[in-house]
Parts: sequence; C-alpha cells; structure tokens
Amino acid sequence: MTTTSTHRFNRLLLTGAAGGLGKVLRLRLKGCAEVLRISDISPMSPAISPQEEIVPCDLADKSAVHALVEGVDAIVHFGGVSVERPFEEILGPNICGVFHIYEAARRHGVKRIIFASSNHVIGFYKQDQTIDAHAQRRPDSYYGLSKSYGEDMATFYFDRYGIETVSIRIGSSFPEPQNRRMMSTWLSFDDLTQLVERALYAPNVGHTVVYGASNNLNVWWDNRFAAHLGFEPKDSSEVFRDKVEAQPMPAANDPNMVYQGGAFVAAGPFGGE
Repeated sequence: MTTTSTHRFNRLLLTGAAGGLGKVLRLRLKGCAEVLRISDISPMSPAISPQEEIVPCDLADKSAVHALVEGVDAIVHFGGVSVERPFEEILGPNICGVFHIYEAARRHGVKRIIFASSNHVIGFYKQDQTIDAHAQRRPDSYYGLSKSYGEDMATFYFDRYGIETVSIRIGSSFPEPQNRRMMSTWLSFDDLTQLVERALYAPNVGHTVVYGASNNLNVWWDNRFAAHLGFEPKDSSEVFRDKVEAQPMPAANDPNMVYQGGAFVAAGPFGGE
C-alpha cells in the first residue's frame, strides 16, 4: 500500500515489531519515515534495509524505554501482551509499559502516538448493540482493562501536555476472519495500514478513539467521532462468508455468538481458584 502522507517523519518508532501486526507494519510503514526504529522484547529478524534501526527493549524497564524514545518524532505503539493473561503478566508490559511510553514521549518532545487499543475495551457489549466511541467502556478481561487504562493515559497526556493520540480499538486483524464473530470485527492488513497512516498524519486529533474494522456487512461500531481521520476501509469480510459459515454452528450461548469481545469474556480466572 502507498503511504497517504504528504511528508515523512525523520524517525518513527514501532514497538511490538516481533508481534503479528508488528511484522505487518514493519514492512508497510517504511514510506512514512526516513528511519524506522523497530523494537520488541522478543527476537526480531535482522534489519531488512539501512532505513531500519533495531532496538530491543523491555517496556517494563523505564530507563530502557526512555532511551528507546529519544530522537523519534512519532510512536506507533503496538508493544505489549496481546492476549488475556493473569494480571501479573499484563502489569509490566501493558500498564507500566504504556506509562513509560507516554512519560518518555513527554520528556523527549514526541507529540503524536498511535496506540494499539482493542475491541476488548468494550467487549461486554452484546453483538446486537451498535456503539460509538462515547459509549461507556466495558472491558472484558485484564487485557481489556490494560487497554482501557492506556486510553485514559492518552487523554491525560493530551490534556496535561498536548501529546496527541489516536487509539485504535482493533477488531480482529488477520489474513482472513476465523469465525462468525470475526465476520463483523475483521480488519484487513491493508485497512490497518491505511488507518495507522491516517492516524499519523491527520491534523488536530487530540485524543481520538477509532474502531478498527474493515467495510464488513455487519459492523457493531460507529466511527462518527473519528470521521476527521478520513479512514475509509476498502476490504470486506463478505468474500470469506461461505468458508466461515461452513464451520459448525456454535451454541447460542457461546460467548463468540453473544458478546462483542467473544471468548475473552470467559477467560480465567487464573491461578487454579
């Protein structure tokens, strides 16, 4: 996909570069910056061009994050635990980590962050409801709670320090939808890329919350309050409908058939109790 930008950042930071979506964006955001600094705590493949800087970093390490952010112009923050886990495993990367990112941005003068939030911030809404960004949050998991906290961090750092954020409540971004729920939540890689680029370059975003879903037939999310981003998804899950509907029909009370957050609403408790 061709970048929608009219200029390139000098240095753009991508966290979570070893993750599923991080690997996708690593290849697709090169047109947005003279230098793409990529980071993760997990092993990353070697630099694929002189344009890349590879900087391993543990988001729970405040000093390491401050060093990571120095010299960057904007941050695409996709780092952290991306599935439901015990709270103790979420705490370091997702809660301490997002604070470290924002505090480092403040100290180093970074004014734009793209935060990978999640549909699990509102996962306890039912699938027969349509909601917008002003709907009360209803996190479905410790993971969802961490993303809700990240959105609050974004609001605070804009109100207090003028750091702008676009929080993308990502639905389900995979090569194709994997089940009936994902027919509504699916976000293609092309549409994800477009959304991140729009979030990087749209002016005066303050703290904008946008739902990340493609142009699917049945979508539960209304993006009216993010219209200023100019995000216009091009893909649709409809091309996969026959394949998905060939799967056995889940029970009517299966969380994947009831809640917008799907199985996350029933994950845990952890610790054997």
